[in-house]
Amino acid sequence: MLNERRLEVLRAIVQDYVGTEEPVGSKALTERHQLGVSPATVRNDMAALEDEGFIAQPHTSAGRIPTDKGYRLFVDKLAGVKPLSTPERRAIQNFMDGAVDLDDVVGRTVRLLAQLTRQVAVVQYPSLTRSTVRHVELLSLAPARVMLVLITDTGRVEQRMVDCPSPFGETALADLRARLNSRVVGRRFADVPQLVQDLPESFEAEDRGTVSTVLATLLETLVEETEERLMIGGTSNLTRFGHDFPLVIRPVLEALEEQVVLLKLLGEAKDSGMTVRIGHENAHEGLTSTSVVAVGYGSGDEAVAKLGVVGPTRMDYPGTMGAVRAVARYVGQILAES
Repeated sequence: MLNERRLEVLRAIVQDYVGTEEPVGSKALTERHQLGVSPATVRNDMAALEDEGFIAQPHTSAGRIPTDKGYRLFVDKLAGVKPLSTPERRAIQNFMDGAVDLDDVVGRTVRLLAQLTRQVAVVQYPSLTRSTVRHVELLSLAPARVMLVLITDTGRVEQRMVDCPSPFGETALADLRARLNSRVVGRRFADVPQLVQDLPESFEAEDRGTVSTVLATLLETLVEETEERLMIGGTSNLTRFGHDFPLVIRPVLEALEEQVVLLKLLGEAKDSGMTVRIGHENAHEGLTSTSVVAVGYGSGDEAVAKLGVVGPTRMDYPGTMGAVRAVARYVGQILAES
């Protein structure tokens, strides 16, 4: 384990490198930071940090830069989450309060995260597999045609047209709507198939075919929409960091276009705590020069999805972690109130 002084030297190197984009030398460290020791001692500490793989020397400079291992230690031991200022919090609230539906909430969240962190923002839509039913609406469009509208507790809305095998009157439709909602409202999507399986039998024989058709469409919707959806924004922010990517930026951009890669980066929503993956901790080859900061959000204590940012490893971790956490809380509040 590193002693406290060497941890302070590492903290100073990370802060200076993130702030200046320049490799950090011992002279600059002693001038900028109150380390309480001589430049010679700082040089010795830097040599020890380099031997242990926490910092490295770029071939073009006498200064040092943090390695993935150094950033990891900084995040785990040295970096407190930087709280947002009152004006920043107020700006988030004002921006998010205008959202009109779930798509708008996700879109605003992506834009807000990208602006606050100046990184690439990724927001996962609330997963239906972790959602509950708020309401099922059935609307008659024609004697044998019905629109099914499924509304989730997170505000997600899915619509499907149902062509019925025979005409279905308004009275029968209202009856089906009432019975269906009495069984499924407030229940998890995974439980719905079992809750409605015997529903057709409670109707008159001539209506059972239509009831079964409507239920089949409802269940198909649940299956189809378990596929995860994402929204991404701020990709152009990466162009500001061209020199942070040792090869070229193209592999990073290509990786960000693959939804399955992004879902793996964010991780499982049930792991609602903050996760920070740095450099080579990201398994995808195109993203080994990036870091990912992600956290779960939800309409209660349980996370229903993840959001986060992707940027270069030379990242303001305390500020980024604070922004990601703050935005997740606001999104959670909006879902809880919607």
